[in-house]
Order: sequence, then structure tokens, then C-alpha cells
Amino acid sequence: MSFPSVRPFPRTDRPVRPVREVRRLERALLCYSGFEDFVLLYPVYALLFAEHGLSTAEISVLFGIWSLTGVLLEVPSGVWADLVSRRLLLVTGPLLSAAGFGLWVTLPSFPAFAAGFVLWGAGGALRSGALEALVYEELARHGAGSRYPRLMGRAGAVGTAATVTASGLAAPVFALAGYPALGAASVAACLLCAFAATRFPEHRQGAVGRAPADGAPAEDAPADRPPEHPAPGLAGSSRGYLRTLRDGLAEVRRSSAVRNALLLAVAVTSVWGALDEYVPLLAAEAGATTAEVPLLSLLVWAGVTAGGLLAGTAGRLSGRASGAAVAVASGALAAGALWGIPGGSVLLGLAFAVFQAADVVTDARLQEAVTGPSRATVTSLGGLGTSLATLLVYTAYGAASGHSSHATLFALSAVPYLAIAAAVARRRGPGAPGGTRPGAGTGTGVRAAVAPGPVAPSDL
Repeated sequence: MSFPSVRPFPRTDRPVRPVREVRRLERALLCYSGFEDFVLLYPVYALLFAEHGLSTAEISVLFGIWSLTGVLLEVPSGVWADLVSRRLLLVTGPLLSAAGFGLWVTLPSFPAFAAGFVLWGAGGALRSGALEALVYEELARHGAGSRYPRLMGRAGAVGTAATVTASGLAAPVFALAGYPALGAASVAACLLCAFAATRFPEHRQGAVGRAPADGAPAEDAPADRPPEHPAPGLAGSSRGYLRTLRDGLAEVRRSSAVRNALLLAVAVTSVWGALDEYVPLLAAEAGATTAEVPLLSLLVWAGVTAGGLLAGTAGRLSGRASGAAVAVASGALAAGALWGIPGGSVLLGLAFAVFQAADVVTDARLQEAVTGPSRATVTSLGGLGTSLATLLVYTAYGAASGHSSHATLFALSAVPYLAIAAAVARRRGPGAPGGTRPGAGTGTGVRAAVAPGPVAPSDL
């Protein structure tokens, strides 16, 4: 589809429909992200497991099952997203999660908890990759690809806000009706998420030549298939997948900047990303009641939200300043865990704020370091590494839980961040890891992956 270049959009008639389609996509994405994370069971499901007789080691096994499910299904589900309707996968994912949450509260036992985590992990794997691909291709179809980073950032903020809101509501809902009410609300949120997915526009040819979604005529589909999407068919998808994977692995092996950025991103994310699952148990150990745990968890999530909002500022800090911030956060993590409640929860929130900001910044550094055509493959390798590292953290935490308190394990978990702080401090400036490389900031970052189009943000 071509757009007039003389007058800015939307002063001509032709772009009106694309603007409406982009707005429809934006509304669907924000609703989807909000309902996906509006799960009232989030802050207390570890307590649900503990109250039904599970030890910390058994709970860690459940977390491991969850992570392992994601690891095993991440790549196959990504290939599947290129073979069938992505919107169908986005509808199916929340339904699987809803089934898992329903099992937890109706048949509370280790087998049901494990099955619920498998369903939840499978649902997350179906959404991962399919959502990003659908959003990007729909934006690019209407010449609005440059809006992708901003739109996905807003979706992430909505998801975090939904989590914080759910944590705040969990306490009064639990006080009124207990775990069944929390489970029912979580299932309802997943069902609403699945309904929101039905509102996604999707215009693409399927693997077996099905008509484009939404009843659009065949000529409305893009004339040129992007290079990263091979021709329909299992054989074509297999060849394209293997070629892209080889390119990504070659770039990681060839570029020390990419390799160092990827390893740093995995290290920053995996430890605190695993610890947040144990925050309710830490609070309960410190003397918090079940009704108080969601409120204390809310302090931690507020820190995570603040860290995301401050990530832009954090990205402008020098290496030494960033390293110092991570080192201070390491101390806050240990002190907060040992202090107890409620002051310790505030320090944990401060530590998680810094870790979240560092998480976003290291991911941005990784994107800046990538120069080859397999940006998504390199990023997925980082995601796979994070999942495996998180699984190791769960295993170590569970093995040590029989010998140490949660406070002690949290304090010990702060030690790796001292090494991470030293690695961050060696970065010589606000550019790519290890210093500013030639060409940084000149088209190799996130926005280089999205083509600018005539649908300007001000028009939307």
C-alpha cells in the first residue's frame, strides 16, 4: 500500500483506515497486557502452596517445572507462530493459564500445582514471540513500524501497573473470601485477556495458504514477505529457522561486544527475577500475616515500576555510576532481607528498582551491540540463557532452603551483584558495553529494526 508524500497524514483520505487499524491494534494490545498480568494469585500463590504442606524445596521444584516448560517450548512455539494464526495462539495462551489457576484452587495438591505450572508455562510460551511478531507486522503493514518500541513500552507499563493493582486488591479479596475468590478473579482476568486477543487485527497468509484474517481480500496482504519470514510451508520455515539461528550464533561467537552484553543481561536478570517469587515467603517468615503479604509485596512491585520509569535516566549514567548503583542495591537487598518488615520491604523495593533499571539498560546495550540481521535470534538466545540461569537459581535456593532461612538466602543472593557491579563499572561510557563502538547510535539500535512510515505518532 502506498501513501501520499506531499501532505502529512491524515490530511488525505487514503490513510484514514490505516490510522483506525493502528488504533485498534493499540487498544487490543493495551487491554491484552493489562488483563494478562491482572492475576490476584500472584502475590500469594507461594503461600497457597506452603499452606497445603509443601516445603520450600518442593515449591522450588514447582518453580523449576514452570521454567523448564518455558525453556522447552520457547523455540517450538516460535516456529509454530510462523506456521499458524498468531492471533489464535494469543487467544489459546491465556486459556491455558486460566486452566492452571483453576486447578490450583479447586484441587490444591502437588500434582495439581505442577500441572498448573505446566499449563501456565505453555500459555506463556504460546504468547512469547507471537505477540511481538503480530504487533510488528501489523504496524509495518500500515507504515507505522517506527511506533513499535513506544507501543511495546506502553504495554509493558500497563502490565506492571496491572500487577501492582492486583497485588493491592489481593489483600481485601483474600480477607473477604480466601483463596477461591483470588483464583476466580485470576481465571476471569485470563478469560478477558483471551477475549482481548480476539480483537487483534491480523492480515497474513498462513502456512497452508489460508485467506488473510478478518476477511481481508488477498490483495490487502503485503506484496513482499519480510526476509525473516520464509515462504509458507514446513520445509521453508525449517530452512529459514536454521539459517537465522546460525546467523545469530555466529554473531555471538564473532562479536565480543554482543557476547559480553548478552552475558551481562542474563546475569542481571536471572537472580532478582527468581528472588521475587520468594518475597511472599520472606515476608511470612518475618511475621507478616497472609493478608499483609500482598501489601508488602506491593512495596516491592512499586520499586520495580519505579525502576522501569527511571531506566531512561539510568541509561545516561557513566559506567562507574551505574556500577555504584548496582553495588548499593546489592547492599539494600541484603540489609532489607535481614531487617524484617516493614522497613526491609522498602529496602527490597529500592534494590529491585535498581535491578529493574539495570535490566532494561543492559537489554538496550545488547540491542545496540547487535549489527547483523539476526537481532531477534540473538535476543532469544539471551532469553533462553536467562531462563536456564533462573532455573539454576531455583535449584540452588531450594537445595539450600533446608539449611538456611529465607533472609539468609536473600542476603547471600546479593553477593553476585557485587561482581555484576564491577562488570558494569568497567563500561567506559553510556554507549555499548565495553565502550562506545563505531556506529553506535547511528541506526544499529532498536529503532533500526523498524522501518519509519507515514503514520506519525502525532497523528494517533
